[in-house]
Amino acid sequence: MSHEVEILLVEDSAEDAELTIRALRRNNLANEIHVSTDGVEALDFLFCRGVHADRTFTHPPRLVLLDLKLPKVDGLEVLRAIRADERTKAIPVVVLTLSKQHKDLVAGYNLGVSAYVQKPVDFEQFSEAVRQIGMFWMLINQPPPSSAFTASRTRGA
Repeated sequence: MSHEVEILLVEDSAEDAELTIRALRRNNLANEIHVSTDGVEALDFLFCRGVHADRTFTHPPRLVLLDLKLPKVDGLEVLRAIRADERTKAIPVVVLTLSKQHKDLVAGYNLGVSAYVQKPVDFEQFSEAVRQIGMFWMLINQPPPSSAFTASRTRGA
């Protein structure tokens, strides 16, 4: 892959993925967005394995937008894997979910989520929430320096 992915969007709902991408692009907040529709594919992308074995850790995503209710491997397990690996633990991860469960909120923060946002069901509110997330994490926030990813940047996990 020759281009740098700015945002990894982990979302199993095609409609929510489309709305998220549209809001980010309409506000010029990301050029390269990769969408994973389940937890396994997201982990394969992040850890440069499986169909993503051609990737390297040279340019990790600047941001992961993570739904919790995912097929195959749920979002909390994805977050756990991200935070457990030296190569990925500094990547900002924002949970963007419909879940109103207090246990999900607590678990997310206990696992080191950068932010937890409940998806508004209203289209305009959803678009505005994504715009604000993108503005902060892509423009205002200072991303971790490449030295924050201290482990080997070789292919594979």
